[in-house]
This record gives sequence, C-alpha cells and structure tokens, in this order.
Amino acid sequence: MSNKINIGIMGFGHIGRYIYESSLNSNLFQVKVISDIGNIDSLNYLLNNNLRNKKIGVSIKNESFVYNNEETKFVNGVSPGDINWNDYGVDWVVDATGKFLDKEILNKHIESGASKVILASLPNNDLDNLIIPGLNDSAINENDKIISAGSSTTNAFSLMLKALNNFNKIKCSSLTTIHSYTSDQPLLDIANPDLKRSRSAAKNIIPNYNLSSKWVEKILPEFKDKVFSTALNVPVQFGSLLDMTTVFENDFDNEEQINLCLDEFALKFPSFVRVVSDPIVSSDVIGMKESLVFDRLGTLKVGKNMVKTLAWYDNGYNHASRVLDVISLYEDLK
Repeated sequence: MSNKINIGIMGFGHIGRYIYESSLNSNLFQVKVISDIGNIDSLNYLLNNNLRNKKIGVSIKNESFVYNNEETKFVNGVSPGDINWNDYGVDWVVDATGKFLDKEILNKHIESGASKVILASLPNNDLDNLIIPGLNDSAINENDKIISAGSSTTNAFSLMLKALNNFNKIKCSSLTTIHSYTSDQPLLDIANPDLKRSRSAAKNIIPNYNLSSKWVEKILPEFKDKVFSTALNVPVQFGSLLDMTTVFENDFDNEEQINLCLDEFALKFPSFVRVVSDPIVSSDVIGMKESLVFDRLGTLKVGKNMVKTLAWYDNGYNHASRVLDVISLYEDLK
C-alpha cells in the first residue's frame, strides 16, 4: 500500500505539467488524476517535448498517462466542481488553471471530495492562507482548506526582502520583474480590452502590473506602505529577473556586505536560495528550482543607504517545486 500523498491537478498548462513531472520519481507524491480541457494526445506530446527534460518517457494507455507502470487518469474537466475527486482517492487538488482565483469557486473542489486545495497562483482575495516556503511556514494551520502558494515573483521578492531586512531594516523597496512572456500574451498584435496586452509578446517590451507587493504586505505587515512592484514582460521564453532598489534605515559600507548576507541566507535555505558569482544571463537559470538565484555581480551601492540588487528565477518551473513544498509543510502537521 502506497503512503504517498495523492494529488489531483486541474489545469495542465506549464505549471501543471511541471508539477506532474516533479512527482514522477518522487517518494512523497503521486498524481492520481489530471483534469484539463485539452486532449490527452496533445498534452502528452507537450510533456515529452519540453525544453528542460525532453522525452521523459510518459506514454498513454486507456485514457491515462503512464510512467514506470504507474497510471495517472486523465479526465476532461472545465472548472471546479466538474470532477468528483473522491472517485480517484485524491487528498490534495492543485488548481493550476490560473482562471479560478476566488475562494467561493475554489471551495467547489472541497465540495467535490478534495481534503485541501492549493492554488498555484495569487488569488483575487483572501483564502485560508498564503504560504511562502522559507518565509511564513509557521503560519500554516491544520484547519486551512484553501491555500495559495503565491507566484514565482512573490516567492522571490519575499525572500529577498527577508534577507535584506535581516541585514539592515528596510525603509522602502521597489521591484521591477523583467519577466519572460506568458501564455496569455499574443505572438502577433490582436484586439484586446487591455491595450498593452494586445501587443505582440515576441516583438515588444510590455509594461505590466504586478501584485506581489500587495500580497507581501499581507503576509509581512511590517512592510505595509514600504514596498512596490511592477513588471516588464520581455521577448524571452524562460528565465526572469528581479531588479530591486532598496533603501535601508541605516547606512552601510559596501556591496560585499549585501553579498555576504545573501551567502548566509542561502546556507540557511539551500532549497530556496542559490548564490552565483558567474556572469550569468537569463537562459542560464533554466532548470533551476530555487525560488531565487542571487547574482553577486549585480549588487550596486548607491549613496549611503541604498542598494540595487539582481536575482534570477526560472518562473513557473521553480514554482511547481514550491507548490509541492507547501503541500509537504501541511502534511508534516499530521
């Protein structure tokens, strides 16, 4: 009898597929069922032709994905409530659709048999909890039912703030994420009520909103009215960059003090933080699962108490690992 945590996934886009891929050789997780609006043949084609891990060896049998003789049932479901999760012995449902962001509709997964639901993105409003591994693990509660794991950018920004605030109390900090394009952006210009989002992702740097600072203020109240975030979507497929400017309450001496504080932080949280001294670029972080990859060469002291820092992350791919980390944290309560 398996003691693995049984997971159901709704939404088999890139994060959903990364979660499934991460579970394939796991001793902790087993994906029992996957729900998506697509067809199984095209989704299996995408699974076996991804940039990071080509030909992972998943096949199809009887409307199921098969890996090492373990079957994961595939069903067509459009929205929460469409799938009876009890039929598949599911403990956790991961909603990776990116469409259902309110507690009321996510609760339909609970009504359909799931014990707990984890949202693989930021919600529209408060859920039972929002957990950033390495940041607010102690806030988890066994009574939480519907939980968000945040976003790749929120995880990276939160951990950078924590590291820098440990070094010197932060007066204010602003973030611009230089973000790879996303699946909801068009390759060619198309009509869209959001005029900037109507422009070609392949040809433009597109200013975009980012909600990370809003949610950071909720989980870290000490940063209320001290942080701000925005985004630039750029014509890069994978790999994003946090460009932060931070003002401290107190003066500091040099860039190396900042770098050393991140070195220490990475030693404390090796699963979430990596530090690099090489002159890396965005494609170099593809396949890295850490929440942030701090770039020592990007640290720049400005004046007496201001610093500019750079940190990379493979958005989406690393976030799949954080979703599973959050599930593990809750399971450890048992």
